[in-house]
Amino acid sequence: MDLQLLKETWKLRAFGFLKIPIVFFCSPRVVEISEEAVEIVIPLNYRTKNHLGSMYFGVLAVGADVAGGLLAMNRIVESGNRVNLVFKDFRAEFLKRPEADVHFRSADGAKVRALVDLALASGERENETVEIVATCPKKFGSDPVGRFFLTISLKRRNS
Repeated sequence: MDLQLLKETWKLRAFGFLKIPIVFFCSPRVVEISEEAVEIVIPLNYRTKNHLGSMYFGVLAVGADVAGGLLAMNRIVESGNRVNLVFKDFRAEFLKRPEADVHFRSADGAKVRALVDLALASGERENETVEIVATCPKKFGSDPVGRFFLTISLKRRNS
């Protein structure tokens, strides 16, 4: 594993441990991160699967949350400003049963960068919907098992 990806994975898990324990519990791993895209993988194991042997619905939501939120968090940190990040809404399309490790990928980096810049400039709450595509490469190749649409809502914090 690339040293930078390992560092990003540990930062994500530390954040989960300290702030959102369910993220830590699901053991996400960063497999790609850039200004344009992020991809994480959550393993299918006894912690993450349901009684049918596929990934539990709540874990799928965690994966989508992390993939969408990581793009925004990195841009916010890069800006050096304090910004509140929440998800305003969440929509999901389940296409196939995720019966293997699930990869969550968002390629909406440009939209997220523009959103952060707009929120910083306006000082008002700004919203943008990002798409996260979930795949199980070991089972279905690049065919999606789900699509998630999350509206990221940002507002600059007053110091």
